[in-house]
Amino acid sequence: MTTISTWKCDVCGYVHKGAAPPEHCPVCSAGAEMFSPLDVGVLAPAPIESSATAAANRTIAIIGAGVAGVSAAEQARATDPGASIALFSGEPDLPYLRLNLTRLLAREVDEASLLLQPRGWFAQQRIELVHDRVAAIDCRAHKLILQSGNSQRYDRLVLANGAHPFVPPLPGVARRNVMPLRSKAQALELLRLATRGPRIVCLGGGLLGLEAAGALARHGAQVTVLENYGWLLPRQLAEPAGKLLIGHVERQGIAVRCSVRVEEIVGDEEVAGVRLAGGEEIPADVVLLATGVRPNATLARRAGLEVKAGVRVDDRLATSDADIFAAGDVAEHRGVVPGIWPTAYAQGVVAGANAAGANAEYRPLPPSNQLKVLAVNLFSIGEVAPGDASSRVFEQTRDDIYFRLVCRGGVLVGANLYGDVALASTIKKAVEQRTPLVDVAPLHQRFPELSTVVGMG
Repeated sequence: MTTISTWKCDVCGYVHKGAAPPEHCPVCSAGAEMFSPLDVGVLAPAPIESSATAAANRTIAIIGAGVAGVSAAEQARATDPGASIALFSGEPDLPYLRLNLTRLLAREVDEASLLLQPRGWFAQQRIELVHDRVAAIDCRAHKLILQSGNSQRYDRLVLANGAHPFVPPLPGVARRNVMPLRSKAQALELLRLATRGPRIVCLGGGLLGLEAAGALARHGAQVTVLENYGWLLPRQLAEPAGKLLIGHVERQGIAVRCSVRVEEIVGDEEVAGVRLAGGEEIPADVVLLATGVRPNATLARRAGLEVKAGVRVDDRLATSDADIFAAGDVAEHRGVVPGIWPTAYAQGVVAGANAAGANAEYRPLPPSNQLKVLAVNLFSIGEVAPGDASSRVFEQTRDDIYFRLVCRGGVLVGANLYGDVALASTIKKAVEQRTPLVDVAPLHQRFPELSTVVGMG
C-alpha cells in the first residue's frame, strides 16, 4: 500500500501528480514553493495479478473526459492493470483542462497546453478513448447505449460527466451571440467575436464571469459585468473584499453594475442589448452567460439512480447502484456539489480506485478559490461567513488590503485574503488540517486578538 503523491497549488487549486511539485503551476504560474501535499483520501492497493479471478478481466466504463474522468481512468489502471478501461468523451478533442479556458480566452495559454494528457498517454495506459456520447444506461444489463447506436457493456461504471451551464429563463436568451463559456469551442468563438471590439455584457460576477470579462477586455472589447448581489464574488468573498474587488476590476477598464436584475435580452435575431428592471437598456453585441452550472444528472435519473441536486453518492462515491460510482461536478456528496477542480480530481481518484476493486473513502476538502487573468492577489477558503453564534470573525482593513478569519471551536474554518496573500499557504493548511489556533503562530503575529479564541471548544 502506497500513498498517492499529489500536490495542490495554494493559489489556484490546480492538482499535480508526481514525486515533487512542478516548477511552475500550469494554471496560474505560481512557483513550486506554493504547492502543498494533497491527501486525496485514497491508498493505491497492490496491483491485481493477471491470474486473479474474473475481477482481473473487469470492464470499467467512465462517462466524461474532464479532470474527474481522466483521474478516475488513471487510478483505475493503477489499481487493476488487467482491467479493460473505456473513457467516453462527448467532445471531438483530446481531454483538456476546462479550468484554463479563461486563460485561453486571454491568450495566456494556447490550445496545446490545455491538454490533460497527450494522445500517446492513453495508448500507454491502455485506456480506450471513445468520442461518442452516452445516450442511456441500462443498469440491469450493465450496458451503455451510445448516440452512434453502438453499445458498451461494463462491470463497473464511473459517472464523471460533469455539469452544464445554467441558462436563465430570460426572454431573448436564445438570440444569436448569447452564449455560456463551458467548452473550448465556445472559448474560441468568444475570442473570435472579442477581436472585433464589440460591446460585451457578462451576466454574473462570479469567478468565471470575472475571469472571462478580464480576458475579453484585453482584446479591446467594451465589457460590462452585471451582478445581482451588492458586490463581486458573493459566494467567495465577504462584502468588504468584494467591494475592493469592484474597484480593481473597474481600473481594468471593465464596467461593473451590482445589485441589478436583468429582465430581458433584447434584439432581433442577434442580441442588441440587455434590459434591466426599471427599463434601462445596456447595449450589447455579445452576452456572456456566467450564471452558474447544473449537474448533468439526466442520464443517472433516467437510469433509476438516486438524484437530488446531483447524483447522490456515499463516502466511497458509490451511487444507489453498487456497481456505479460518480465523481466531480455530477456528484452530490453529503448534500454538497462543490463544483471545483481539486474536488473533481480527488473524487475521480477515489471513484476510479473503487471501480477497480479498492475500498477507498473520499474525504471532503474545504473549498478554496483564486482569480486568474485579472492579476489580483485574492484568496478564499472554507466558510467566509459565520455559520452560527459559535463562530468568531476577525477582520483587518488597510488601504487596499483586507483580511478576514472565521474561527470556531478553537480552529480556523475559513478566511478571505485580499491584496496580500502571503499567508495563503499557512491558512490553507490550518483550515484543511483543522490545526488548533494555538499552533498557528504566523496568524498570531498578524492577529494578536486570536488569543481570545485559542483553546475554545
